[in-house]
Amino acid sequence: MQRFLPFIVISMLVGGLTGCKEAKKSQDIITHKPKAQVINKKPQKIGDYLQTRNVEWIGATYKVVVSRQADETLKLVVDDSGNRYYDNKITVKILRKDGSEFFNRTFTKSDFESYVDDIYKKNSALLGVVLDAAQGDRLRFAASVGSPDKMSDEYVPLVLMISRTGTVAISKDTQLDTGDGTQKTEDELSEEEGI
Repeated sequence: MQRFLPFIVISMLVGGLTGCKEAKKSQDIITHKPKAQVINKKPQKIGDYLQTRNVEWIGATYKVVVSRQADETLKLVVDDSGNRYYDNKITVKILRKDGSEFFNRTFTKSDFESYVDDIYKKNSALLGVVLDAAQGDRLRFAASVGSPDKMSDEYVPLVLMISRTGTVAISKDTQLDTGDGTQKTEDELSEEEGI
């Protein structure tokens, strides 16, 4: 055993000296190239829909058909993130029980522009028109113009009224939806007609 002891001591010294030797350091720094934020280059559609409802109105049953479609001929709308969207056109049809047409009109955002602020005129889309209720000799629809981003809740609530003669009245929806039954008078509604 004593014979091997000097060899063990020498190998430990050699190992210690070579282990303390400083390794060469490279000046090269390796990193990953940052990825650019992806913005949808192709314009998006908000989503088409078709709604059909029957309504009892002025002593008869009518079928109300509302359809929304992206309109590629309208000016594109850009959201806060820079994504581009097609604006919509919304067609409202009111059919009599025998299937004949009482009312048929296609609406775009331009029909509602005088009822929204400048910021909504530029960076918003016509989001929807939905039958709300029959009120006397008028059908009341809820309409909205706002951000095309589905995650956003920014919009302007509007009221669209269609009378028994087919005239259209549009106004801002200034009443809270509290269910208190408060309605506008005939005189107030008559002042809004004429579109």
